[in-house]
Amino acid sequence: MRRMVIAPLLVALLAVASACGSSTANDSSAGSAPSASAATCTPEKLQTLSPGKLTIGTSNPAFSPYFTGGPGHEWKGQFNNDPYADKGFENTVAYGVAEKLGYTPDQVTWQVTPFGKSFAPGPKDFDLYLAQVTDKSPRDQRVDFSVPYYQANQAIVVKKDSQYAHATSLADLKGATLGAEVSTTSYQAIQDVIQPDNEAKVYNSTSQATQALENGQIDGLAVDFPTAYYIAYVEPGGLAIAGQFSGAGGEDQWGLVMEKGSPLKTCVDRALNEMKSSGELAELEQKWLSDLADAPTLQ
Repeated sequence: MRRMVIAPLLVALLAVASACGSSTANDSSAGSAPSASAATCTPEKLQTLSPGKLTIGTSNPAFSPYFTGGPGHEWKGQFNNDPYADKGFENTVAYGVAEKLGYTPDQVTWQVTPFGKSFAPGPKDFDLYLAQVTDKSPRDQRVDFSVPYYQANQAIVVKKDSQYAHATSLADLKGATLGAEVSTTSYQAIQDVIQPDNEAKVYNSTSQATQALENGQIDGLAVDFPTAYYIAYVEPGGLAIAGQFSGAGGEDQWGLVMEKGSPLKTCVDRALNEMKSSGELAELEQKWLSDLADAPTLQ
């Protein structure tokens, strides 16, 4: 689940409601979180990797609309979008959570961690991690997830002139050669939901998979719906969304990743629940993820 860079002038246009409907995580998930008091959820009380600091991890590269604003800070040269800029959906969600926990921006440190490593067993080099990580098994047996901060459909990106560009059902994609990034729920959705006749191809990043699509090595690319929109309609390249669909088990729900048994979980859940109840999370989603595409739903 990787991201493609958004043209800055389009940010102001992203006010149309998502074709997925309102995708902010539902209240029932939020309500199941353990309670935590404001007194215990402070930098002085929280057990973090560096006392008084909050280390947040994400993958490299990090694309818009999740991180945006271009390179900068000490990340220049190794990161296409500077997480210290506090721009983009996940970037602003992370700083919102940090603020609810009592951390100022200069108390937040960013850490590059590969996507697959974020939910692998073992110690972590971050306190929190976000990069569209879905809280599905067996991941939730290896790490802790916060209550969801977003949920999204899957989508298939194809070339505009492809025979699959006018698919009206998932069955129309059976003969396609599809690709996705390794270890993602997009790849699992190909296997479990579409079940194509041809073996799916796996790539180390969505950028590589997109290049394979453009080169004609695959017929379609599976990614989460917001990413599909930016690949197809913001970045030039003659691509289109064939359609969107629910992944195995329904829409993907993304949560903040923490080490298994993390003492931060109750406070992080509390922060996200406050952002949901105040409308802040919905506002961030509206600002950064509302799309202009009318992609059909495939069943």
